[in-house]
Amino acid sequence: MEASELEHHRVELTGYCYRMLGSGFEAEDAVQEAFVRAWRTYEPGRGPLRPWLFRLATSVCLDMLRGPQRRARAMDLGPPARPGDPLGDPLPGDAWVWPVPDGRVLPADPAELAVARESVRLAFVAALQRLPPRQRAVLILRDVLKWQAAEVAGLLGVSVASVNSALQRARARLPAVAPEDAPEDAAVDGRLLDRYVSAFERYDVAALVSLLHEDATMSMPPFAWWLRGREAIRAVLLAAGAPCEGTRLLPVGANGAPAFAQYRDGEAFALVVLEVGGGVVTGVTTFLDPRLVPFSGLPMSIGRPLRTDR
Repeated sequence: MEASELEHHRVELTGYCYRMLGSGFEAEDAVQEAFVRAWRTYEPGRGPLRPWLFRLATSVCLDMLRGPQRRARAMDLGPPARPGDPLGDPLPGDAWVWPVPDGRVLPADPAELAVARESVRLAFVAALQRLPPRQRAVLILRDVLKWQAAEVAGLLGVSVASVNSALQRARARLPAVAPEDAPEDAAVDGRLLDRYVSAFERYDVAALVSLLHEDATMSMPPFAWWLRGREAIRAVLLAAGAPCEGTRLLPVGANGAPAFAQYRDGEAFALVVLEVGGGVVTGVTTFLDPRLVPFSGLPMSIGRPLRTDR
């Protein structure tokens, strides 16, 4: 078996493991472990390589999910904060659904891209974490990757009836995968994102808030603190002074959504993932972990930026 044969399946496997685990870092580790096991165990007589890799990856993920911790978003952990409430203590890393760069999980085939993009959205991945691990695997394999029930049964070593039953229970707890966005929305979103970046880098609170939906959310993992509503966000931004002075936002793709690497004074600071719909920003999640910037393919430092008027 050539290394290129394994690499051919890396993106699809990473996407599968990410949906299972809710962490891009852990998904990469799971895929690497599956590759190591494949080198040790795979023989052509066992059948095609792809289902064998998925069997190994599923086993790795189920092993990693034996603990009681369920990853979540801040909105899943408690009610919104009020302006003036403290951030509180940061929660451990394994409490959170973390983002993943698009290039590591999304297929190149445009025919597959729409469903794949929606099935790695932060909200959908967080919802998946509510399912028992084996139900989670069944739903991803059947509804996202479009495997047949008999194929899933063979992978998990259970009956087709068990697969169908698990799928029915999982579907009852999750929303359907959303359809592809309309082409005209993409053009509107592009203009919206340009305005968002300009307002953010200038710390123009009025311009920034004007781009938000009236019920927009804002959160900053690893803190459980989060806000709901344009007015609450406005109040917090105004009270904060100008903490992002000297900030640059560089575009990246993450979770099938608009995202930006945030640099403060030229140094990697955070990854910002936006939820966009109806021509406005409906959610802003700022992941305060600089490691996410190089994980997205950008450098840790871009040099201290010059101040410019935009």
